[in-house]
Amino acid sequence: MAQGVHHISSQAEWDNLLASTRYVIADFFAEWCGPCKMIAPHYEKFASSLSIPGYLAFAKIDVDNVRSVATQYGITAMPTFLFFKDGTQVAVNGSPMVRGADLGTLKAAVDKMARLAKEKAEAAAAAAAAGSS
Repeated sequence: MAQGVHHISSQAEWDNLLASTRYVIADFFAEWCGPCKMIAPHYEKFASSLSIPGYLAFAKIDVDNVRSVATQYGITAMPTFLFFKDGTQVAVNGSPMVRGADLGTLKAAVDKMARLAKEKAEAAAAAAAAGSS
């Protein structure tokens, strides 16, 4: 069921992901950023084990290559992780973002969003099963 990280290469690709997925976690990074490289394997692991198509996606946005998206959210430090529900940026655990390679705070936010996404996916599956019986 899980898939990997969505490597965003354009504004249109980003817009499509937000429109097609209930919850999105975005990693704004730069290739030259040391802390970005340190946290990247952890983010990849979250994505490979927790993604639920249509319900939870993990995106990586290179701020140097997709400047329009980075500018849209006022990204000034890397890495910065933002959280989205139904296409709108939201706060998770009281914070609208995680700045820097703060694995503990990021994991807590990812765990919460993964739980919410799983609940929505299970509810949709149960409703579909009830409707077909």
